[in-house]
Amino acid sequence: MNMQQMMKQLKKMQEQMEKAQAALKAKTVEGSAGGGAVVVTMNGHKEILGVKIDPSVVDPDDVGLLEDLVQAAVAEALRAAEALAQEDLGRITGGLRIPGLF
Repeated sequence: MNMQQMMKQLKKMQEQMEKAQAALKAKTVEGSAGGGAVVVTMNGHKEILGVKIDPSVVDPDDVGLLEDLVQAAVAEALRAAEALAQEDLGRITGGLRIPGLF
């Protein structure tokens, strides 16, 4: 492969990555805790889009439980968003981990 072919291939990969990044922003994942008592929705860019809390878990005397559930739901959503990004972007990079990309 000559240098010109390699540059074309890199440009094509860059365009594919840009399209995949845009598509990730439109995809959503959820993380939940407490059997669905707290649900966090996040997009593929790891931006939180929503938090739903079942009113039955809101106990003014035990705010710590609610905080723990929210933290667990966010962590699960982050794991799901990371897996989504690795899957979508990994198709383009052939599984090659590029620092700062995902």
